[in-house]
Amino acid sequence: MKKAFLVKKGDIEIRDVDKPTLQKDDDVILKLVRASVCGSDLWFYRGIDSSSSDNSGHECIGIVEETGSVITTVKKGDFVIAPFTHGCGHCAACRAGFDGNCQSYQDIWSSDCQAEYVRYQHAQWALVKVPGQPEDYSDGMLASLQTLSDVMPTGYHAARTANVQQGDTVAVIGDGAVGLCAVIAVKLRGAKQIILLSHHEDRAQLGREFGATDIVEERGDDAVKKVMALTHGDGVDAALECVGARQPMEQALQMVRPGATIGRVGVPHDEQFDLGVSWANNTSIAGGTAAVTTYDKGVLLKAVLDGEINPGKVFTKSYKFDDVAQAYADMDQRKTIKSLLTF
Repeated sequence: MKKAFLVKKGDIEIRDVDKPTLQKDDDVILKLVRASVCGSDLWFYRGIDSSSSDNSGHECIGIVEETGSVITTVKKGDFVIAPFTHGCGHCAACRAGFDGNCQSYQDIWSSDCQAEYVRYQHAQWALVKVPGQPEDYSDGMLASLQTLSDVMPTGYHAARTANVQQGDTVAVIGDGAVGLCAVIAVKLRGAKQIILLSHHEDRAQLGREFGATDIVEERGDDAVKKVMALTHGDGVDAALECVGARQPMEQALQMVRPGATIGRVGVPHDEQFDLGVSWANNTSIAGGTAAVTTYDKGVLLKAVLDGEINPGKVFTKSYKFDDVAQAYADMDQRKTIKSLLTF
């Protein structure tokens, strides 16, 4: 089969390798239908984080090819979403709706998903069945289903951990795919005013389509001042930090009202900040790895299938798998918001 490899900084290539095989009784082999490039993949691509060259991608949907001996929830031929987190469904974390922190397994994150086939571990509870077959769906619907492997549940996790409620005013910091999906999520949860911090017109336009009521183009302290002006000096009920860097977190701490909650889902990089600020303002800080299976089974898959949300629009360019290097380069250079890979 073909598989993508990160050879070195800025260099992705496809190699022929052996197809994966079942190694444990709770494994499933998937033939991929769609994969994608995540914003966190770019940390490795840009050389900011180190990565093994044989580990590329963690987002995919596919068809079940083989199942381990204990698998009863899916069978050969089923169409499934492959969450990037692999929960067990029965430990304390999973029961509480935090399967991204499953206590049963150490290896709960997907890898090697930019490939024609993937070995999906701990599949019994984690995989999410989709009705029918891929050919039953439009390309647009397949794109939305692909977001359910990571980016849409991650945006939803920011909203959930920030405790966004009906009628809230919410600031979303970050206009990448996660931030845009967070806009969808807070609207789904009933926010009345959704303020998106965005410096790029194409992303701001999509944010408006997804439900943002206000766009803040300013940066730094000026962005905080604009948010405070939009909330008549009150501050927001919740802030969603979807970047994972110091300045966005500092902004979030300054723009929330007393007693508000910040939901953090950006993978942390250079995030040193003064927690005394949160103490002084009674600010709660929550968030982390998304509970993908919980959200897909609970609300998101139905919302996509019913046409209530259309997160697949974050994929502004689609690429054949053979063009994965271009998919990375275009996303790195902001020529696309998120790159979709087809097989």
